[in-house]
Amino acid sequence: MNDVCVLGSFMKDLVASAERRPLPGETLHGTGFAEFLGGKGVNQAIAAARMGARTAIVGTIGEDRYGEEFLELLSSNGVDTSWIVRHPSLGTGVGLPLVLPDGGNSIIIVSRANAAITAADVEAAGDVLVSSKVLSVQLELPVEASHTALRLASTAGVTTILTPAPVGPIDHSLAAYVDILVPNEVEAAALTGLDCDDSGVPMVARKLAEEWDLRGCVVTLGSRGAFVLDRAAGYEERVDAHQVATVDTVGAGDAFCGTLAASLAGGAGLVDAVRLANAAGALSTTMNGAADSAPARAAALALLESAAS
Repeated sequence: MNDVCVLGSFMKDLVASAERRPLPGETLHGTGFAEFLGGKGVNQAIAAARMGARTAIVGTIGEDRYGEEFLELLSSNGVDTSWIVRHPSLGTGVGLPLVLPDGGNSIIIVSRANAAITAADVEAAGDVLVSSKVLSVQLELPVEASHTALRLASTAGVTTILTPAPVGPIDHSLAAYVDILVPNEVEAAALTGLDCDDSGVPMVARKLAEEWDLRGCVVTLGSRGAFVLDRAAGYEERVDAHQVATVDTVGAGDAFCGTLAASLAGGAGLVDAVRLANAAGALSTTMNGAADSAPARAAALALLESAAS
């Protein structure tokens, strides 16, 4: 049995750095370029594995060089790749992040093989979905695939986590199969139509928890930490951010979610799982890249301990 199964995307990140975002029609000289392996699914799977969770991933890659790179990375981190489908004609997905000097980023994604995954592909991976303790899903894949995975896992009693990113119109039939929703502040505001500032975030989390009938809602707030509502326990808490030397925020939310899934699978309560996830997300911003920036469990625990002392 796996601790964590991730249904998600594979994105080869081609990262440009610049002093600012270009204006419409403008060609702007960049300050740097790098290539990284990412995609929300891969990032979360690597993060969960580095937290010590037995982790599997379900998704689709191309029969190309990028696909081989993903298989090597995942295998080297102990992630089970048995359930990955290889598409014969579509290339592996690519992401095009633009990173600014303060670490902020904007990202364009081109799904390619990610968009080819079907509900039937997910059904074929049903054994790993229903035998894991936690399933983590995002919205970079076709909604039919996400819906099928959440339904299979939820029906089997698996704890399900949904990251509603990229945010857009949500198929609310998903809500019946989601235990824990993890939006960032932009996504939470888009889903509720409410302001997600410091005073508004508790109301946003409560509204989402009620409308989706959730066990819990965790709103990540970037440099302001996170807000966790454990509806099942009748408890909510603001988790403060950690002060770190931020280099690149790409993948921070995924490091958070992968760590959250691993902690829940290990038996932690939601608030304690969020505390560790918050530390992991902070540490990931101190390194460039997406999947490779996910920290080891020992590093996240050390940051928690230093913050408490």
